[in-house]
Amino acid sequence: MDRRTKEQIVSELQVKLKEAKFGVLTGFSRMNVEKMESLRKLLRKSNAELKVVKNTLLGIASKETEFSVLADHFKWPVAVVLSYKDPVGPTKVLIDFAKKNPELEIKVGVLDGKLLTKNDLNILAELPSREVLLGKLVSVMAAVPTSLVTVLSGVPRNFVQVLNAYCDRKKTLN
Repeated sequence: MDRRTKEQIVSELQVKLKEAKFGVLTGFSRMNVEKMESLRKLLRKSNAELKVVKNTLLGIASKETEFSVLADHFKWPVAVVLSYKDPVGPTKVLIDFAKKNPELEIKVGVLDGKLLTKNDLNILAELPSREVLLGKLVSVMAAVPTSLVTVLSGVPRNFVQVLNAYCDRKKTLN
């Protein structure tokens, strides 16, 4: 690879690293092409991508990005998974794929500039997706006004029921 090509790869990768909110380093040396492509397809469905890059180029591109905390882990052939939106979906895909394919080795991750261990990634994979969490938040927010209206309407409702009972009693006495 000539110098110009390397510079182009580094600049493109640096742009992607600056845009990404979440990343995971994986070991892939024992994976065949079919499995690698199926992993890429699964990751694309969860708005993430898998990049195989030389460690030196990744090290240069990660400078001045949140991914610089991973610099100590660029020692083996790695593939980097980048997610630009929700970190939970791609993490679930990686964990599930690694369970079925032990040749995929999940090393470390980074989220908002913080280093994540493999254990942290397992915990992240157990969280519900962003959409589910937003749905729960909306239901909680909708429940508060509904409860307030129910409580506030209780006094007039009880007053009307007392008046109806009083009217019924008057009718039976007359």
